[in-house]
Amino acid sequence: MMIATTRAATKEAPDWREWRRRRAWELKQAGWTQRAIARALGVTEGAVSQWMARVRAGGPEALRHRPPPGGRPKLTAAQRADLLAVLARGAAYYGFTGDVWTSPRVAKVIRERYGVHYHPGHVRHLLRRLGWSRQKPVRRASQRDEGAIRRWWTERWPALKKRLKRRGGRSSGLTKRASICCRRWWPPGPGAARLRSSPPR
Repeated sequence: MMIATTRAATKEAPDWREWRRRRAWELKQAGWTQRAIARALGVTEGAVSQWMARVRAGGPEALRHRPPPGGRPKLTAAQRADLLAVLARGAAYYGFTGDVWTSPRVAKVIRERYGVHYHPGHVRHLLRRLGWSRQKPVRRASQRDEGAIRRWWTERWPALKKRLKRRGGRSSGLTKRASICCRRWWPPGPGAARLRSSPPR
């Protein structure tokens, strides 16, 4: 026997298994036997019996889809809060080169501080749940002088621009490419033949 899927039932139950449990309850209320319900929905009588027991214990809401519980968190709530304080101190504080936290570094700190082993891939998920964003290293020269750079942009660069406008020319960086028709001139000598045969750079 085939059962038509009602539009209301599918709207209420996004998961087809949940729809099947709800439909079983509807048929039971309509006076169907458990055997007939099982045959119509393509399940065992034991499954229908379990669904009916769930309804008796918790009402029709007990038939709703329940996501499976995740694994027990390895770090306690207090340890997770402490981990945020650890990360706030910076990676250099814990002896790493460069003040950037990476997943392997965080996994190492967790292992040494709390005695809990985390795969670096799982550390990424943990940090995302804690609201810690992924960091990227800022690539700067160690001898970089921010003050000198600022002064160059505010003082030297405007003066260079004015001088360039007065001349009406372009900067040396915008010169034209050399013509490809020009031939190289090689000075006479024993290495001239070898130089002529070498490809131009």
